[in-house]
Amino acid sequence: MVGVAALLLCAAGAFARPPEFFHAYLTAYLFWIGIALGCLAILMLHHLVSGKWGFVIQRLLESGSRTLPLMALLFVPLLFGLRDLYLWARPEAVAAQAILRHRQPYLNGPFFFGRLVVYFIVWIGLAFLLSKWSLEQDRTAAPDLTRRLRRLSGPGLILYGLTVTFAAFDWVMTLGPQWHSTIFGAVFMVGQGLAALCFMVLVSSWLAKRGPLATVMSPQHFHDLGNLILAFVMLWAYMAFSQYLIIWSGNLPDEIPWYVSRMAGGWLWVAMFLIAFHFAVPFLLLLSRATKRRAGILVGVAVGLLAMRLVDLFFIVVPAFHPGQISIHWMDLLAPIGIGGIWLWAFLGQLRGKSLLPLHDPRFAGAPEQARGV
Repeated sequence: MVGVAALLLCAAGAFARPPEFFHAYLTAYLFWIGIALGCLAILMLHHLVSGKWGFVIQRLLESGSRTLPLMALLFVPLLFGLRDLYLWARPEAVAAQAILRHRQPYLNGPFFFGRLVVYFIVWIGLAFLLSKWSLEQDRTAAPDLTRRLRRLSGPGLILYGLTVTFAAFDWVMTLGPQWHSTIFGAVFMVGQGLAALCFMVLVSSWLAKRGPLATVMSPQHFHDLGNLILAFVMLWAYMAFSQYLIIWSGNLPDEIPWYVSRMAGGWLWVAMFLIAFHFAVPFLLLLSRATKRRAGILVGVAVGLLAMRLVDLFFIVVPAFHPGQISIHWMDLLAPIGIGGIWLWAFLGQLRGKSLLPLHDPRFAGAPEQARGV
């Protein structure tokens, strides 16, 4: 109800300020699909490495990945805003800029839509098979399904990397006609993994107070999740700084303006805020063993990092339309609530009525007998 109400208010705002609506909607959409895709990637990583940390959140990851059909539906409004978002979708801009004419065989409406369909077919297909075989193992206890899950996850991660990279190029990098970065897709993948792990901490902490996870979830599981979050925080900082350092030291006229527009006016303070609270503060906190083993403190770190993920996406998207001048519209605050409310409703719906633990997976020997009846 909250999500629908927020989106209806945004839809009303779209009639008055269509560009602002699509800017806000794109940022919010990237945040929530990032969690869903991050769940898919972490799920496949879990099946490959079979760490104990993964079994207690496996069902949560599966539920998150099964929301991808909803995210495909929620992408539809963006198709009506291509002209407001991308210069390559405006014939007059293409006619005026040689670089857009050069890229027109790739950047055009039909090919953009075709790639979009391929991305979602791959993502939804992977999520469907991983969930189907996992739930089938709950019913049949067939050990060969474990090998099937592992064999799919290796190629699946490669497909995930390729599709997310090209999706990041299509949806975000082309907001600027001259901007390009070969590491851009990797930055998005790391951000998605980080967002998914933080979301897993929130949900597993909530479920650990009741039901079967209360008998299984231990401080060691939170410690492992905290270590993973720390690794992704460091990897995000490494990727973001590497991109900045290489482009700035190269001093190339096509890439430098992307950073110049984000270092002028109020945007510089946003960049400093991200350095402090997307990296430095969580890095220092997560170095402590006590932080990672105490669920309450780790939840606080996870909430802060999720907020920083939204700020980071805002920092990437909005300066493309307001360079050198920070601009926050009320729809920038309401759109994440709207999409988020609907996504959380779908996530809880996927989670409801299913075992919260992979009880018949032969790799999972940590569930006590009292949890096996769920």
